[in-house]
Amino acid sequence: MPESRLDAILSTTRERIAGLRPHARELARRAALAPEPRRFAPALAGPTVGVVAEVKRRSPSAGAIREDLDPATHARAYEHGGAVAISVLTDERHFGGTLDDLSRVVRCVSVPVLRKDFILDELQLYEARAAGASAALLIVRALAPERLRALADAARGLALGVLVEVHSDAELDLALAVEPAAVGVNSRDLGTFAVDLGLAERLVARVPTSVPVVAESGIETREDVERMAAAGADLVLVGTSVARTADPGAAVRALTGVPRKGRGR
Repeated sequence: MPESRLDAILSTTRERIAGLRPHARELARRAALAPEPRRFAPALAGPTVGVVAEVKRRSPSAGAIREDLDPATHARAYEHGGAVAISVLTDERHFGGTLDDLSRVVRCVSVPVLRKDFILDELQLYEARAAGASAALLIVRALAPERLRALADAARGLALGVLVEVHSDAELDLALAVEPAAVGVNSRDLGTFAVDLGLAERLVARVPTSVPVVAESGIETREDVERMAAAGADLVLVGTSVARTADPGAAVRALTGVPRKGRGR
């Protein structure tokens, strides 16, 4: 079977993790000494669809987006535009992001910051905590169920919020079983990078009302936000469309203020 796009990314991620292992004790020490992070949960509540805006230089699906992006400048603009949280990609090889980007963003904004990466190991959670993240992304497709549970528990033990990403009904069931702070429904298939907003609409509607749900990928316009709101999304995560613009604050502002519709469950 040909290697999927996700398989290729996970292969390089495992190489990075192997390089961290000799430093495991120091990473754990830095995480333990880090200041208490901002709470993720308050960003998930509110009467309107919250916008989580992403610091993103490039991606395997879109190629170069904004290679000269300054994370602090963009993050401040996002916050001024009304973003309820900032997502920072920290995969350097595929997305051009670093943990230093995350640390810089944490220092310059007052909203929670999410580490978005392909997290496979507790060492990456120590890194996130030490860098000041409020939350970490766990991708169901990248993890065996027992690893998903272990990493979710480890994240909570580090006072990190857990956003669990899904792309199918079976993945949604696994995500709900680990009691995440929120579920992220990704309309992008990480194996092929194809986007299907219809799939996101269907899965969003399945999430219990007790669990905040974030619609991810393929969201570029206010109409897209309204479409996800109608399906029952509580938040949207936007990256490429706001990262590439000359005025990222205005781009975020244009997506805010859409009333939540609820999911009726």
